[in-house]
Amino acid sequence: MQPTLTQDSLHTAPILPTGASIARRLTVRPVRYKNPMIDEQTIHHVRKLRNQGLTPREIARSLGMRPAAVSNLVRQLAVERDAVDPDVDHAECLLNAGWSTGLSIQGHPEWHDLAANDGTGGLVTALVARRRRHRRGATVCVYLLDVYCLGVKNAIGPDNINDQALRRLTDQVFSGYHTPPVPAPIELVRDLVLGAAQYAHTLGFAPHPDFQAARAHLGPWTGPSAITFGRDGKPNYVSGPHDDPDTVIRTLRQAVGRKGFNYTIGIDINDLRMTG
Repeated sequence: MQPTLTQDSLHTAPILPTGASIARRLTVRPVRYKNPMIDEQTIHHVRKLRNQGLTPREIARSLGMRPAAVSNLVRQLAVERDAVDPDVDHAECLLNAGWSTGLSIQGHPEWHDLAANDGTGGLVTALVARRRRHRRGATVCVYLLDVYCLGVKNAIGPDNINDQALRRLTDQVFSGYHTPPVPAPIELVRDLVLGAAQYAHTLGFAPHPDFQAARAHLGPWTGPSAITFGRDGKPNYVSGPHDDPDTVIRTLRQAVGRKGFNYTIGIDINDLRMTG
């Protein structure tokens, strides 16, 4: 006997799917991403990875999130950052290759200096160019350091220059070294410049007078430096053309004693008298 369909049963009877629709419903797609749970912990991880230079796609792959969700979050973090500091800038730093010769560094394997054994006599040059968002050119400071003894020997800037002038300045300040300069993070440059100034202060030496104007260009620093200064941890003075060696050696003797430092003094051969 055939069942009869009433008006009521038309509303309650299930509609059987066809074979094709069953196949579609039984198809299971693998879940590739987590649900975008944007909590404080997720924001912290995204911000940390972004600060390390990862792209939104790389961050998404690392956290197992959808790239679109990460891209939106990165844009939101950028808006919040600019709202706090609309003039936020980006620091581009250069050091001469071999800057770490004779120094020791604690806790920062990423600061490895491939030319550490080239030897620079403790003289280090650091250039810091800060680029303001939506502005052309850069604000630049240059620091000449004696990382073995005297600290900050000279400083230039801050000066506002265009990109062409920055290239000329870079060529000029690093022309005395045998190899091209190497990029460096601002954290390293801070520890190097401000740590050298602090080390020299303990020995009784003040930084160059022009350093006061260039100090703020490096940003806030609480110290102590992760770098141990001096030649293998011991003050080593090499006299320069504008130094007063007698005063320097007398200051070192007062600070660390007669045997607490090494020194090399240049002698002008024209000042020597021939004796028969």
